[in-house]
Amino acid sequence: MNAYRQGDVSIVAASTTLPKGAKRVQGEPVLARGEVTGHAHRIIAGQVKLYQLAAGVLYLRVLSEFAKLYHEEHQDIILPKGDYEVRRQREFDWMAGEVSYVSD
Repeated sequence: MNAYRQGDVSIVAASTTLPKGAKRVQGEPVLARGEVTGHAHRIIAGQVKLYQLAAGVLYLRVLSEFAKLYHEEHQDIILPKGDYEVRRQREFDWMAGEVSYVSD
């Protein structure tokens, strides 16, 4: 299994095809945005399609030979052609009893 990490975002090669019910995300292919800095984990090269399930889970399909994932504070990542599940780091606040996503 191929896995890649860029800050609080992990990209894992999907073991199956895209799940039924995943909807195409229109616009710029952004995997995550930072709450504090406004920086984004986004694809800047290659042809991709981004999909989302109702639960907020993202899937990335790289159609070209490769795609380049960019973020201002991290090293670029080259993703080969294929399907990927996008995972975001989460944290649990024991006092509030809530789970939230970590943001660069």
